[in-house]
Amino acid sequence: MQAHSAITRRLERDLADEHSLTLSDYDVLLQIAHSPGQRLRPVEIAKAVLLTRSGITRLVQGLERERLVERIDCPDDARGSLVALTPEGAELVARARATHLARVADLFANRYDDEELAQLAALLERLPA
Repeated sequence: MQAHSAITRRLERDLADEHSLTLSDYDVLLQIAHSPGQRLRPVEIAKAVLLTRSGITRLVQGLERERLVERIDCPDDARGSLVALTPEGAELVARARATHLARVADLFANRYDDEELAQLAALLERLPA
């Protein structure tokens, strides 16, 4: 728990310092960036990032204020909406991804050799997703 907390704090601090994002902001932007058409239903975002619908609503509203995402009508459901990445959001998530991956490598992956990483990956595959 201590290692998880320390790593999470450092990842959060780097994203905040360099990109004015929280780790949750980054997670949501990344989920949308990796989705078809760079758009997702709010309920799909909530499932992917393990937040409640109300938590996602507040988070998405903040990202909308920053013009990183926008709500658009859902073509399949007139009552529903999608959250779509804006060009500014796509640019920011690309920059933040580079920061995040470099820090993950520094704090975690670079501390193990290739054999240890392969063993760790095999062990982690046994855990439920």
